[in-house]
Amino acid sequence: MIRRIGGGLVAAALLAFVAGCASERSGTGPSAASCTANLDPGTFGSVIVAIQGFAFNPTPVHVAVGGKVTWVNCEPEGTPSHTTTSDNGVWGSSLVDPGASYTFTFPTAGTFSYHCEPHPSMTAQVVVQ
Repeated sequence: MIRRIGGGLVAAALLAFVAGCASERSGTGPSAASCTANLDPGTFGSVIVAIQGFAFNPTPVHVAVGGKVTWVNCEPEGTPSHTTTSDNGVWGSSLVDPGASYTFTFPTAGTFSYHCEPHPSMTAQVVVQ
């Protein structure tokens, strides 16, 4: 499911998380102020991965069986869209535009590697226990 999300209050812990993200493209970390998406985990009821600076952050993420992971594209408007695509075909989003999100529920345990289809150097993992 992909949905457009608006701005909003961002939990203090997530502000620190986004501020610490590293950019693969520019070599500098993005700031929390540059992510206008609502990153409140209560909004999604899941673990949140920020797509920012042409990277998935954090990685790996850990979730319980039956848990959800939501990827939020925090890239600025005008940046190319991204996907979250399992390396072994378990899930695959369509293009996630800046400010939009995609959520997947993990029904089984395992370690799942994934990438961005248009930007294959963007890789990460979800560990489901």
